[in-house]
Amino acid sequence: MRILGINAYHGDASAALVVDGQLVAAVEEERFTRVKHDTSFPLRSVQYCLDAVNGSINEIDHIALSRNPRANLGRRVRFAIGSRAGRRMAADRGASLLKTLRAKATISQGLRIPAQGLRAKVHFVEHHLAHIASAFYVSPFDRAAVMSLDGFGDMVSAMWGVGRGPKLEISGEVGFPHSLGLYYTAFTQYLGFPKYGDEYKVMGLASYGEPEYLEAVRNVVRSNGTGYELDLRYFRHHLDGVSMTWNGGPPELGPVWGEGMAERFGPARESREEPIEPRHENIASSMQHRLEEVVLGMLRHLNEQTGLDVLCMAGGVALNCVVNGKIRRETGFRELYIQPAAYDGGTSVGAAYYVHHHLLGKPRSYVMDHAFLGPEFSEAECRAALDGAGIAYRRLEDHDLFPTAARALSEGKILGWFQGRMEFGPRALGNRSILADPRRGDMKDILNARIKHREPFRPFAPSLLEEATGDWFDDDYPSPYMLLTYHVKNEQRERIPAPTHVDGTGRLQTVRRDQNPRYYDLIKSFGEITGVPVVLNTSFNENEPICCTPQEAVETFTRTRMDVLVLGNLICAR
Repeated sequence: MRILGINAYHGDASAALVVDGQLVAAVEEERFTRVKHDTSFPLRSVQYCLDAVNGSINEIDHIALSRNPRANLGRRVRFAIGSRAGRRMAADRGASLLKTLRAKATISQGLRIPAQGLRAKVHFVEHHLAHIASAFYVSPFDRAAVMSLDGFGDMVSAMWGVGRGPKLEISGEVGFPHSLGLYYTAFTQYLGFPKYGDEYKVMGLASYGEPEYLEAVRNVVRSNGTGYELDLRYFRHHLDGVSMTWNGGPPELGPVWGEGMAERFGPARESREEPIEPRHENIASSMQHRLEEVVLGMLRHLNEQTGLDVLCMAGGVALNCVVNGKIRRETGFRELYIQPAAYDGGTSVGAAYYVHHHLLGKPRSYVMDHAFLGPEFSEAECRAALDGAGIAYRRLEDHDLFPTAARALSEGKILGWFQGRMEFGPRALGNRSILADPRRGDMKDILNARIKHREPFRPFAPSLLEEATGDWFDDDYPSPYMLLTYHVKNEQRERIPAPTHVDGTGRLQTVRRDQNPRYYDLIKSFGEITGVPVVLNTSFNENEPICCTPQEAVETFTRTRMDVLVLGNLICAR
């Protein structure tokens, strides 16, 4: 049985293919179009998934979309006819919802096949069910508490319950206009970061401040432990509607914070050109602290309610690695699974598995133990990219390649590392990565000056051998997808200053050899040379989506001041 999952006409459009219960391919459309968070219908992603199994769309049995225009219909209608905001949102989203309903026709047109030749049955899966399914059904757990926390999807912002075998049992939700994701977005915009997806910047900024405004922020979002409620005086989405553009190209989100925000916290930072003041850092810190209070409180309640100590989480808020790093310490949950594409891109996986397990009742047989589900390229294709750019290179066997690359890192050189299948999700996990020596205190500034051009308050990540985690951090629970933040041990901070954040934490990635043997062996070689089995890891890009093809890797290498490039076993240096 072949099930094609699709996230379309929404941020981070994507496609995923499940064959007989196994996830064989998954990718975001932005990697092909080079448009960040692309909202286009993911025809290129669909084609990649089909090509990955040498198949055709005619062989697909089911198509699962991670939106359901009919879900919460009464709530939609009441909001649409009851307010100006509802009428505006209905107009903005109406065309998108109609296109979703016509997905089968869109696929047949895009792939240039007759509509009658597309035999697959189409299913519309409610957004948060797709989020939850994307985590639980690919986790190693047969039974777990489940929670999704997001902006909005199908008029819902949060959902929770229990997963048991092939079934999901939902016990609660929070609906429009209340949303933790929108709460975080509103403060992100207020602090001068207006682009879709900028929330992670404010998460980094929060560590530079103190929670001076925490009491005030507690009034912005209130919680009784079960759910949460926004004080709508600080927002405008319920009055004006949320101005959204999801019909192709980059997503655009209009302002969602209201006048009450400026009245209580002072003038907004109007643009990224304005200096960041201590007040901005303290507001960010207060907002992050309040998010942690609310989410951890909800999880403690879910733990008590279910009696389970295993948790699967998804949704955009589940990318907040600072919150995630505290779950095992501050709630009753002892086992945790967060899928690498926890944001909306991952709902293509969830929609497919919801159909496979919950609707069709198929038994579970797959565990998502790595994120390498995207395109891969042959050595001939890598050679062609280098030859086309006129770059000299040599080929090294593995036993020479890993120590050679590790030695370059130990000498302070910046290394582009392009290997195997591309990662699924927003993090570069060792196949499309830029690597550097974590021991150099100036390396973050060097990377920003020469390649990344990021805000100075944003940290880079440490990748380390999984078995060494407890030697370097205050927790040794695996973090293979760079979604947990731990404190670097005091005695180790001076040894890896580059990826250690200002608050002494690191957003770590643990690496097992059976998950990624080539990346593991590179880090191991670096450890043998330096005594530090850790490398600094950031995504292989400059100011565009993570590179997909060898050509894109070569282009990034040539236009930046990277020192060394490794494509598979091919290595070149300036």
